[in-house]
Amino acid sequence: MSEANEVNSLRSALDLLRSMPGQLIETDVEVDPAAELAGVYRYVGAGGTVQRPTREGPAMIFNTVKGHPGARVAIGLLASRRRVGALLGCDPKDLGKLLWRSVDNPIQPVVVDGPAPCQEVVYRASDPDFDLYKLVPAPTNTPDDAGPYITLGMCYATHPDTGVHDVTIHRLCIQSRDELSIFFTPGARHIGAMAERAEQLGQRLPISVSIGVDPAIEIGSCFEPPTTPLGYDELSVAGALRGHPVELTQCLTIDQCAIANAEYVIEGEVIPGERVVEDQNSHTGYAMPEFPGYTGPASDQCWKIKVKAVTTRRNPIMQTCIGPSEEHVSMAGIPTEASIYGMIEKAMPGRLQNVYCASAGGGKFMAVLQFVKRVPSDEGRQRQAALLAFSAFSELKHIFLVDEDVDCFDMSDVLWAMNTRFQGDVDVVTIPGVRCHPLDPSNDPTCDPSIRDHGIACKTIFDCTVPFDQKARFHRARFMELDPTHWVPDLYE
Repeated sequence: MSEANEVNSLRSALDLLRSMPGQLIETDVEVDPAAELAGVYRYVGAGGTVQRPTREGPAMIFNTVKGHPGARVAIGLLASRRRVGALLGCDPKDLGKLLWRSVDNPIQPVVVDGPAPCQEVVYRASDPDFDLYKLVPAPTNTPDDAGPYITLGMCYATHPDTGVHDVTIHRLCIQSRDELSIFFTPGARHIGAMAERAEQLGQRLPISVSIGVDPAIEIGSCFEPPTTPLGYDELSVAGALRGHPVELTQCLTIDQCAIANAEYVIEGEVIPGERVVEDQNSHTGYAMPEFPGYTGPASDQCWKIKVKAVTTRRNPIMQTCIGPSEEHVSMAGIPTEASIYGMIEKAMPGRLQNVYCASAGGGKFMAVLQFVKRVPSDEGRQRQAALLAFSAFSELKHIFLVDEDVDCFDMSDVLWAMNTRFQGDVDVVTIPGVRCHPLDPSNDPTCDPSIRDHGIACKTIFDCTVPFDQKARFHRARFMELDPTHWVPDLYE
């Protein structure tokens, strides 16, 4: 997969996908970004926890977007683990391990001089014709959305005290001609902490939003503590993945940098002391579809970004994703796999073979741990591994433990192990009353009075491994190992 070495932007990523049969399609038929675009891709390739019928399919480019002449919209770039592997030059099953190594070997971003590709066209908010609604073809995913959402904006900011930088993805809703709302999950992301500190100081927080970038940046930006603590710039993960630093450029209207080869950059400032009702224009009561597969409630505590400028490449490509799609599983799940693998490998080297944060959990709620027991004293360590994962990643709710002969990436194989190696009365470990994720609607006192607060849940381990002293009884049927392409040459094309 050496072609991945040539990828450094959205455009070069799309060029690679064009060379892969069945991985990218385009249409010139006009599409309305208001609900229609996402509605089309739901059938083409969204996958994930999107309401059925959906499927894993190709990425897609819409070349004619209603109300946005000259702009294009790309969707689903990462909505396939196979595509992610191709774009990062890695076997799809080894992606978590690749990212884990990249975190430990960061390459810091660099600021480059001269005109940047993302600044070929400049629109300033001081211009009376400036209008985010017209400049940015941000889709509305469903008819219930609060408004047009930027779902793949790489938000970049600097801590006002320490000067450290960070990049994260937040949901951004266009609220007026020059205002965005940004939602910070309390205590979850570094830029939220930066905004809170700036507010304490009575300062505005300069922030850039880069849209349409190298997929390595999008995946690297989804790491969270404790793997990447405050002060760790996740752009350095993308640098490690590519073997060279991410290039930044100085913004034109704020004291901040942006990703130099982005398709769009929004320059703005987070305003202290002001909060925005997310659906103040639509009054739907909803925000947008989130990764668990439900449309989340609109927040009345979003922060405000006052936009100073929008810069773009010529004929820019807007990149977007559907919240519950397989694309979210790739971006959120693979970094979580990397984090779990690294933590357990340090605690008990050689036992954990692989990790999969499955689509059914949106990449966050569920993990499958493939564990090998080599000696009698390894019995019980598989559950210790699950506890380690739970202790560090609060969003995890369910962990399935399987043996090394079970493909952790094949949920049918995982369920086979559950049906033949699992007994509910002895192999379930429950940990009630633990803080989990607020977007899981079942984590609420209305579902069970024993739940004390919204967002508290019962974490559960499903131990589908064979007891060490019983391994001789659980050998799978043994088939002949051979190369089938001698008989079916086109099997793996």
